[in-house]
Amino acid sequence: MRIGISANPHKSLAVELARRAAERLGKDADVVLTDETHARVGLEVAHAPIERLEADAMIAIGGDGTFLYTLQRSAVPLLPINAGTVGFLAEVDGAHRVAFDGALDRLLRGLYFVESRMKLACEVAGENLPDATNEVVVHTSQVAKMRLFELTLDGRPVGRLRADGLIVATPTGSTSYSLSALGPILDPAVEGILVTALAPFQSTQRTVVVDPLKSVRVRLVHPGKEGVIVIDGQEERRLPGGASVLVYRSPRRAEFLRFGSGFFRRLQGKKILPWTEELADAEANDDPHVPSAP
Repeated sequence: MRIGISANPHKSLAVELARRAAERLGKDADVVLTDETHARVGLEVAHAPIERLEADAMIAIGGDGTFLYTLQRSAVPLLPINAGTVGFLAEVDGAHRVAFDGALDRLLRGLYFVESRMKLACEVAGENLPDATNEVVVHTSQVAKMRLFELTLDGRPVGRLRADGLIVATPTGSTSYSLSALGPILDPAVEGILVTALAPFQSTQRTVVVDPLKSVRVRLVHPGKEGVIVIDGQEERRLPGGASVLVYRSPRRAEFLRFGSGFFRRLQGKKILPWTEELADAEANDDPHVPSAP
């Protein structure tokens, strides 16, 4: 088995966990680090640019930004390990040594399943931009200056609104930027495209969930009043006034390696769910099909 490791080079815990993972996994598997990780870890281990790293599985260690960065540049199934703050996408908390070591052991033994999630593709003037696992945001380029946006579905204009921006999100992104703009939480198994306005003017704050097979086009109506496109908080592009960005379901998927902690189980403790009572551990097992150790 060939395992890649990507860590946030600016987080000391992430670097230390990457070092421990490389030393542990290197005894039973081929380990390759991303170039940025290799530069910080200081081990004599194979390394490669993340875009060209070939592996059966990729461990990403950091926060959600690290996971999104990795997913944007690699199609290898991802095991996200939290060494940040919130870590909505994380499967394992790296601060808990027993859980961390157990995750490495389960990975080596193949005791996991692959969760496939929808991504969004986007393009501007025929140029393909990186896919989004969370969201594509079209935003004003000036602080405290609204823009007039036009929304088109499958080539048919459906409305205009003045706002600071529009978020076009995946179900995975429903717990990210869209949530902070009062959008709903979608189970990732329910595919759809969320369209959420940022600080709309003279409009009720609502999110529209669109058929995932539809295309969504967001246009800056007025020439000369530009904006920016931000993809997963990682990639930023200028959008001239009068131009538009086309967003649609990507043929590529975001693949996560999971051990059994289901979507709602992972959200417990994040204080964003509408129910607050704690469940006993036996009641909270929502993935009975997950393979277990013999």
